[in-house]
Amino acid sequence: MTNFVKSRFVPSVRNAAAATGAGALMLAGQAHAALPAGVTDALDSAKEDAVSMGGLVLVVIIAIAAFKFIRRAI
Repeated sequence: MTNFVKSRFVPSVRNAAAATGAGALMLAGQAHAALPAGVTDALDSAKEDAVSMGGLVLVVIIAIAAFKFIRRAI
């Protein structure tokens, strides 16, 4: 191939690859599947567990900070 052909061919291949990838991502973003009720229930319970654990961790962090603050004040 001559340099002229290479310079014309490479960008068009890149553009085609980018357009194909973008099209595939758009189609993948539109795919929605219905989940079984057991899966949604499990996700809801996991979310509730995570929120409660996060609250407990926050309380422990606040308690440690308060303890350090009280020890510094004495």
